[in-house]
Amino acid sequence: MKRLPVQTPAMARKFLLGVVALTALAWPADVAAQSVKATVASIGDGDTIRVRQAGKALTVRLACIDAPETAQTPYGQQARTYLQHRLPIGREVSLNIKTTDRYGRSVAEVFSGVNINLALVEDGQAFVYRQYLSGCDAKEYLDAEYRASRRRYGVWQVEGGISRPWDFRRGRHSAVIPDGTTLGGRRYRCSEISSYAKAQELLRQGHSYLDGNGDGEACEALR
Repeated sequence: MKRLPVQTPAMARKFLLGVVALTALAWPADVAAQSVKATVASIGDGDTIRVRQAGKALTVRLACIDAPETAQTPYGQQARTYLQHRLPIGREVSLNIKTTDRYGRSVAEVFSGVNINLALVEDGQAFVYRQYLSGCDAKEYLDAEYRASRRRYGVWQVEGGISRPWDFRRGRHSAVIPDGTTLGGRRYRCSEISSYAKAQELLRQGHSYLDGNGDGEACEALR
């Protein structure tokens, strides 16, 4: 009877490495990129949506872009309306998840026929978020922004573009007056505010502390 060769530890390691390599080649690209299917539940603002995924609610921050804040009238609302038209409630989307941010939101490129993140930039409804662009195709996004600026779409109707959302947030968060309150001399708690709409009105008036996570939306629990 022919004897089988003795398997040494080195041979075992080579075999395992070969299996890993073949598995990586065969692994679906969408899984490697953490691509998942979900259903749109609501639109928070121009760069935040809520979806249902595998029976659970998930808040998604659109990756690599930054849309105007709700308080940046009228551009913030225009960006939200644009996103509502592109992603109606119940629409199935594909999420190419990049990471999870400090607020627990999934940061992702959202696909519904097209790359919605990129479409927002292309149509002048959002800026390229250069500080957080590494997870996306930088050239594709920057080229789209350049085209939007040349065509004077959306936020580019103002020469040079409106105040960038990240600058707007920085300025708004420093608008607290010396006595520790905000404009009007009173601080509100979300539980004291009668409605979601009233909370957004207070946010526009300068009560930035109501937007605890900095996403441009006050007292989200009042929805």
